[in-house]
Amino acid sequence: MYRFLLPLSVAVCAMPAAARDSSTQEPAATLTLPAALALAMRANPELSAARHEAAALDGAALQAAATPNPELQTLFEDSRRATRTSTVQLNQTLELGGKRAARMAVARHGQDGAAIDLAAQQAATRAAVAGAFFDVLAAQQRSDLADSAAALARKASEVAARRVVAGKASPVEETRARVAEAAARLDVGLAGGALAGARQRLAALWGNPAPRFTLADGRLDLLPQVPAAAELARRLAGAPAVLKAHSALAQRRAMADLESRRRMPDLTVSVGVKRAEEQGRNQAILGLSMPLPLFDNNRGNLLEALRRSDKARDELAAAELRTGTELAGASQRLQDARQEAAALRDEIVPGALSAYAAAAKGFEFGKFAFLDVLDAQRTLLQANTQYLRALSDAHKAAAEIDRILGAAAPATE
Repeated sequence: MYRFLLPLSVAVCAMPAAARDSSTQEPAATLTLPAALALAMRANPELSAARHEAAALDGAALQAAATPNPELQTLFEDSRRATRTSTVQLNQTLELGGKRAARMAVARHGQDGAAIDLAAQQAATRAAVAGAFFDVLAAQQRSDLADSAAALARKASEVAARRVVAGKASPVEETRARVAEAAARLDVGLAGGALAGARQRLAALWGNPAPRFTLADGRLDLLPQVPAAAELARRLAGAPAVLKAHSALAQRRAMADLESRRRMPDLTVSVGVKRAEEQGRNQAILGLSMPLPLFDNNRGNLLEALRRSDKARDELAAAELRTGTELAGASQRLQDARQEAAALRDEIVPGALSAYAAAAKGFEFGKFAFLDVLDAQRTLLQANTQYLRALSDAHKAAAEIDRILGAAAPATE
C-alpha cells in the first residue's frame, strides 16, 4: 500500500547534486514555518538516507524475481584424440513449490516496510522542524523580553540615582539598582546566545551549518488544539510505528512460507550431446536430477522463521501499546500546556505587570524600597519566561502528536 511512494523516492535520489546543494541555502530573509518545512523535506540528511534505502529495496525486489541461471557443462574423457569422448550439456534448475513467488512476496513486504520507514522519517522531520522553529520563535521573544527587562532596569537605576542625589534614598539602593542593571545586561547576552543556538539547530535540519535567515516569522501564541480522544484512537491504527510492525509481521510470515516451500527440492533438467571419437557418432543426452532431502530438509530454518513470526506478532502488540501510550502522553502534555499558558496570559502575567508598575511608581515617589521593585521585576520576568515556555511546550507536544501519527499538525486557534 506504500509502494506508490517508491518512484517518487527514486526520482528525488536521482536529482543532481548541485540542485540539492542549492536547496539547502535558505534565503537571507524572514523564514516562515512552511518554508522551513519545504527546505527540510528537500535536504534533510536522514530523510535522504531513508529515500535511498527505499530505492535500494527496488533492487532487492528485482533480484528476488530472477530465475536461476542455466549451467553450461563440458566434460572430456581420455586425453587421446582417437579415443576421446567429449560431452557438452546444459543444466537448468527449475524451482518447484512456488519458491520464486514466495521470495518475491518477501521482497514486496520489504519494500512496504521501507516505504513506511520513509513516511515515518518524513513525520519525524516535520516534527523536528516544527519544534525547532517554535524554539526560535520563543528564543526571539525571550531576547525581546531580556531587552525590555534591561530597559526597565536601566530606568530604575536612573530613578535610584536621582533619589540619591536628592537625598531621598540611600546610596545602597543605587548600588542595588546598578547591580540589577548589570544582571539585566548579562541576561541580554545570554538570550542572544540562546537565540543563535536555536537558529543553528533549525538550519541544521536542512543541512545548513550557518543559518542565513534573519527572522523566524510566526505566532507562538496561536496554540494548537487538543485532538479529541476518539479521533486519536481512530487514527492510531495508521501510525507509522504500528504500520511498520504490521509490515514486519507480514514479512516474517512470508519468510516462514518461503522456508516451508524450500523444503521441496528443486529439479534440474539436463540436455546435451556426447561425441565419441572412436565410434564417430554423437549421442543425445537428457537427464533429470533432484537432491534427496534425507539429512537437510530445512527444518531448522523453518523453525527459526516461525519463531521470528511469533516474535513479530508480539512486537506488533507492543508497538500498538507503546504508540497509544506515547500518543496519550503527548495529548495530555498539550492540554496541560494550553491550560498553563491560558492561566499565565489571563491572570499571572497581567498581575505581575500591574504589581511591577505599582512598585516602580511607588519607589519613584518614595513609598517603596528598591527591594520591592527588584522583587516585582523578578516576578514579572519569571511569569513572562514561564508563559513563553508553556507556549513552546504546547507546540512541541503538537509536533510530537504529528510525529506519532505521521500526519499534519493539529489545527490552531
